[in-house]
Amino acid sequence: MEKNDKKKITPEIDEAMMMAIMADGVKKEGLQAQPEVSVGSVAEKSLGKERSKAKKASDVDYEELFFKKAETTARDGKSVYIRPDFHERLSRIVQIIGEDKISIYAYLNNVLEYHFQEFGDQITTNFNNKYKPIL
Repeated sequence: MEKNDKKKITPEIDEAMMMAIMADGVKKEGLQAQPEVSVGSVAEKSLGKERSKAKKASDVDYEELFFKKAETTARDGKSVYIRPDFHERLSRIVQIIGEDKISIYAYLNNVLEYHFQEFGDQITTNFNNKYKPIL
């Protein structure tokens, strides 16, 4: 029972809101920003800081960041399985916003590249904190 008490507390994510945003797709009037929820716990406050970083990044044009040709081809990569609803959503994004000029592979490559640039330090820190070599 003590093991359960020692688990790390993760911030709650409003899955219903996320799914609603993703499931609705792109509407005629565009995407609607959700109002930011006030947060109480320390973990949720740090999540709020991450959101503010993401807002700063939104100053850069989304299409310039994510709808550029990939330097490699899908053939050079590895297969990864994603949920069918995500695949459908990604297809629509690439078709509509990307005007069918890039592949899902190129779009995901750009999204992941941005993710690793944005969160690389945190990923490295968390990895090093959890990775304890034998010697």
